[in-house]
Amino acid sequence: VQLQASGGGVVQAGGSLRLSCAASGRTFTDYAMGWFRQAPGKEREFVAGISWSGGSNYYADSVKGRFTISRENARKMMYLQMNSLKPEDTAVYYCATRDGPSIRYHTSEYNYWGQGTQVTVSS
Repeated sequence: VQLQASGGGVVQAGGSLRLSCAASGRTFTDYAMGWFRQAPGKEREFVAGISWSGGSNYYADSVKGRFTISRENARKMMYLQMNSLKPEDTAVYYCATRDGPSIRYHTSEYNYWGQGTQVTVSS
């Protein structure tokens, strides 16, 4: 399984970015996916997750109401729309998928990872 994250960049506080994750290598529709992030000196943390069908999603409290996760199974794509960005959202963002249909919240429960894309929010 290969995952390719893109869409990061530098944005001012209050701005928006849309991250994309392209998947290849196996059937896309059977597996849950998620976005994680890692800031300098901190552990990688869960941001948002989406079930295999897209019918269920879950967000970390820190991004709830500002970020939206979605997926297009026909195109093997996942997205993270990030609005009202804050300086504390600055991190490398990773997309990941797991060998199961349901959302999980821990890095250890995801089997495949993309390379990460940098998001920098200036104040």
